[in-house]
Amino acid sequence: MSASEQARSFHRVADAYERGRPGWPPEVLDLIPVAAEATVLDVGAGTGKLTRVLTARYARVIALEPLSELRAILAQRVPQAGALPGVAEAIPLDEASVDAVFTGQAFHWFANAVAVGEIARVLRPGGVLARLWNDAIDPYPLPDEYRLRLEELYDAMRPPPIPDDVFEGTPFGDMHEGSVDHEQRSSRDEVLAFAASVSWIANRGDRDAVLAELASLLPDGEYTFQLRTYFEWATRD
Repeated sequence: MSASEQARSFHRVADAYERGRPGWPPEVLDLIPVAAEATVLDVGAGTGKLTRVLTARYARVIALEPLSELRAILAQRVPQAGALPGVAEAIPLDEASVDAVFTGQAFHWFANAVAVGEIARVLRPGGVLARLWNDAIDPYPLPDEYRLRLEELYDAMRPPPIPDDVFEGTPFGDMHEGSVDHEQRSSRDEVLAFAASVSWIANRGDRDAVLAELASLLPDGEYTFQLRTYFEWATRD
């Protein structure tokens, strides 16, 4: 299955994506050199989890999301952002029209020469490309049986890795990196919604049975996740 086919599975689980996916700590934007008056683009915006944080910081935010089911939630939850249909490989914006491009938990879907070229095209000289992703860190609150089954499912349909040479020969300078820790409390329903929302479960023909199995392994209660937001940013020449 190709990366694009796997990514399209999100249309099945838009509501679960909104309920289950974690948010982003606003503090991470303090560490990325983008001015408050900037026009920024959120590529692969999903239901607007990162878009919400961007609109609280920057003067103008454009959110690009190819799937209409996700984009409808984005437009409802973040009406102050301009929600556009489109993909990273064909961004529907003019050359040198934005000051920064952000991607949250999405860059691996379009880590290719065409998409990076398009991002460079729409960025003004001196503009910033920033990619962010969340990972859970210890202590992990979910039962061992649930965690191990989730890992097995991930290993069976692992998303595509980011090529090591994706920025070679591009107009981007050195990559800078960092991280910010934050916390998220989730109900049992929200934990199961997260599982339903990931591509490596949403894509499965037996996903209903898999989700029922996961539900049987998860007791009622509230779960507190310790999360680490990693980020990398580079400036366009």
